[in-house]
Amino acid sequence: MHLEIHHETTYRYDTPLSHSVQLLRLTPRRDPDQTTLHWHLEIPGRTDLTIDAYGNEQHVLTLDQPVDEIRIVAQGVVETRAPTPQREAIPALVFRQPTVLTTADEAIKTFARNYQRLVEKHGRQGLMDLMADLLDRMPYTPGQTNAGTTAPESFAQGLGVCQDHAHVFIAICRHLGLPARYISGYLYTENDHHVASHAWVETQTEGAWHAFDVSNACIPDERYVRLAIGLDYLDACPVRGLRRGGGAETMVSHARVRSILHFQPHQPLQPQQQQQQQQQQQQQ
Repeated sequence: MHLEIHHETTYRYDTPLSHSVQLLRLTPRRDPDQTTLHWHLEIPGRTDLTIDAYGNEQHVLTLDQPVDEIRIVAQGVVETRAPTPQREAIPALVFRQPTVLTTADEAIKTFARNYQRLVEKHGRQGLMDLMADLLDRMPYTPGQTNAGTTAPESFAQGLGVCQDHAHVFIAICRHLGLPARYISGYLYTENDHHVASHAWVETQTEGAWHAFDVSNACIPDERYVRLAIGLDYLDACPVRGLRRGGGAETMVSHARVRSILHFQPHQPLQPQQQQQQQQQQQQQ
């Protein structure tokens, strides 16, 4: 598939900021199952490009002059293919580490134990059954949790959104002895009410990494675009920052993903065309 993506995030402040540093993970990963055909970031300031320990491309945006609004736009076209089981250089044991957001409490451990023998015997298929039952236990419910909600908190409430589902599923997998990691990215859907900015999980089982989308009770396919991976939301979220000043903050983010039949990149001008264009400009 060819997926055209437009992702805009705007921060507004009551009073001007005196200093701000934003970490932007808004560039699709270079993976075997996806190729970025065109990508552009519209960023209001100087950035430094780095690659983190998980292989995510990230831009560090530093603003050291007063502003009361920060607008960040990421847009482009990504070609996706049907996913295949992945093997990577990062040691899988890295993704066995618990974090504050993905720690399994007694309630999560009790839920996980009900599936231990099933997962040990059937691997990926067992995890698919676990995923479906977890969604029944935690129906998708927006507006009741936030970025700081931990796996035990959302599991106790019995509801959440994609990042909550991902954190609980990761906590369960790690308790069962399976490496699991958080994935941020985009999802193409024909449902206009669905949020295009999305999160899901990859777990290593049967010798390879396999993806699971708990919120949609499905296996990610070519409709998904991976932005970043990490131990949890904080490692992989598209935008994360620190600021000084600004007072109260309001954030509005909107992502749009649509399928296009073909991608035609802008062709560079040939020498003859460039010369003709220069002559026309001189005559004007």
